[in-house]
Amino acid sequence: MTEIHSTAIVDPKAELALDVIVGPYSIVGPRVNLAAGVKLHSHVVVDGKTSVGERTEIYPFASIGQPPQDLKFRGEDSELIVGSDNTIREYVTMNSGTEGGGLVTKVGDSCAFLTGAHVGHDTIIGNSVVLSNSVMLAGHCVIEDFVIVSGGAGVHQFTRIGKHAFIGGMSGVENDIIPYGMALGNRARLAGLNIIGMKRRGFEREQIQELRAAYRMLFAEEGTLRERTEDVASHFSGQADVMDIIKFMKAETNRSICTPRNSAGEA
Repeated sequence: MTEIHSTAIVDPKAELALDVIVGPYSIVGPRVNLAAGVKLHSHVVVDGKTSVGERTEIYPFASIGQPPQDLKFRGEDSELIVGSDNTIREYVTMNSGTEGGGLVTKVGDSCAFLTGAHVGHDTIIGNSVVLSNSVMLAGHCVIEDFVIVSGGAGVHQFTRIGKHAFIGGMSGVENDIIPYGMALGNRARLAGLNIIGMKRRGFEREQIQELRAAYRMLFAEEGTLRERTEDVASHFSGQADVMDIIKFMKAETNRSICTPRNSAGEA
């Protein structure tokens, strides 16, 4: 049965599955939908047009579904969609979308948002993503599957981070990070591939070797980045992981591709 603490305030229009738990002093707004197994600890606020997927657990003082921090917002009917099996720790904030971004912010499944992390409006987050303490995602970011963003990092609006990438602590990410890449620094630059992450997720030795060879070709000193991208696409056309990088680099984007510090990164 649903458990709602006597001090919690749950709007009668909210939709709660039968086994949802709402802890002390938590507040649930009228357009909220909490799926089976969702647990709100004490002092959680879930408001706006927000849906939270099965078994997601939200810890004290998190604020989920509030209006976007965008001065152009005029109360449009925007929403926040949070998937299943997520862990949302203390003081995490997630905002709904804006008209300029499709009116939706979306979070996938099995993610971990650690203390103080912020998910800005219109951001799209994949599955099994980790945002460590105090990570800041600005609006319109795209964070693909299995990305790890270390503590205190900030991500510029409209930036994409490709799947299996790793962002070092306190980094300022203002350009797109390729899939499998590792980026570090005050103004983050590529520092190689996320080899440790790939090994932990069971990548075969041959896969990693091919990715390393492709990386060296992409960021060599000869030619332009555009030329090297075409060369890699031709040379590794049968290698799915490498082609993930090529597809990412060729996609339409508002930001430049993040390159190594000594790379010839011009297009």
